[in-house]
Amino acid sequence: MNNFEAFRGKRYLNLETFRTNGQGVRTPVWFAADHEDGTTLFVYSLRSSGKAKRLRRSGSVRIAPCNARGMVTGPWIDAQASIVEGEEFRQGMQLIDRKYRPWKQILDLLARFRRGDARIGIAIRRNTASSPG
Repeated sequence: MNNFEAFRGKRYLNLETFRTNGQGVRTPVWFAADHEDGTTLFVYSLRSSGKAKRLRRSGSVRIAPCNARGMVTGPWIDAQASIVEGEEFRQGMQLIDRKYRPWKQILDLLARFRRGDARIGIAIRRNTASSPG
């Protein structure tokens, strides 16, 4: 069974990461599902972003389907997120590229002209624990 059924057909998810004091920080992001196992969602961010820093400290997150402005449209789910590299990073980016074509390609082209930070891939999997922060 697909652990992320609430995200089927959705374009955005609200990713809640947690500060050291336990306060949640919510960010609407693009995502794509791993079609092979249906238990992994991929997002990406900049290496120096606040969410990346919070994920390096703790991978506990909550996610919910949302609209582009972050308004939650479905249930919150406890999950575990990790920064991925190598083949898993490439797989996640390919899935996102396909889902958001042509907008993702336009953003990629614009990013080439901007100096800055490298991107990271983030894999999100259903959490078996119930406490987020």
